[in-house]
Amino acid sequence: ITAGRVCVNGRIARELGVRVHPETDRVQVDGKEARLRRKQYIALHKPAGCLCSRGDPEHRRTVMELLPPEWRTVYPVGRLDRDTEGLLFLTNDEEFCLRITHPRYGMIKRYRATVEGRADAAGLRRLQQGVFHGGERLTARRTRLLEANRTHSIVEVELQEGRNREVRRMFEALSLRVIQLRRLQIGPICLGELPAGKWRVLTRAEVDALMSGAPARRGGVGIVPAPVGVHRSRRASERCWSDAFRQRNDEGGPDPWIRPALGLRGLRQRRVNGSSA
Repeated sequence: ITAGRVCVNGRIARELGVRVHPETDRVQVDGKEARLRRKQYIALHKPAGCLCSRGDPEHRRTVMELLPPEWRTVYPVGRLDRDTEGLLFLTNDEEFCLRITHPRYGMIKRYRATVEGRADAAGLRRLQQGVFHGGERLTARRTRLLEANRTHSIVEVELQEGRNREVRRMFEALSLRVIQLRRLQIGPICLGELPAGKWRVLTRAEVDALMSGAPARRGGVGIVPAPVGVHRSRRASERCWSDAFRQRNDEGGPDPWIRPALGLRGLRQRRVNGSSA
């Protein structure tokens, strides 16, 4: 601008910080029209052994290597550690990134952990009440025990904060070691049947649902977790359900789960890496 290289609607811009409307004003730099960068939103199934980074000085594999060249302007929204797999968003929209990652928005994230040894309802209640690890108090929003025996247990955990290695540290506080960890859901968006290493573009409706922050409010679209200690099949636990279609049992019995909400299944076919999924 100070060099007189920028024109707005055919006139040289003289004022720093001049305001333009991206849809009605014409901006040129050195005589070439400047185009507004299209916002991009991707859902990726991050595989284990892959870093959530745009690059690595040690040349280890990163999530960017899973994307085609035209998507290389995006960056990961939050992080999953190298050994964790599951749902990861990538975008070039700073506001979207802030909405997903900042604690004040309370974006719910759901994980499935396989741990060594037997987990029990008492231990899971401790996670919901809060445990201390490394001087920090770590608290799960909800927990659900899917399977438990002498060798291993499978537990689903909901979080509203994204602290470093939070799920693994929670189980370490219970003297349980996580041997596999997968993120199944962020807000109303489920991993579904998206294969490891594959990606898909989020729909406008999905982006709007994430930006609205509805899952952080009571009655918003999201998962309907079972109480601690209630077992459900692993297949059923992959699905997402909407409170709008859930019938509450006033007599204290189990809630019937009626209809799937946002996710890869139950709505319509979507495109995944150029093929139907």
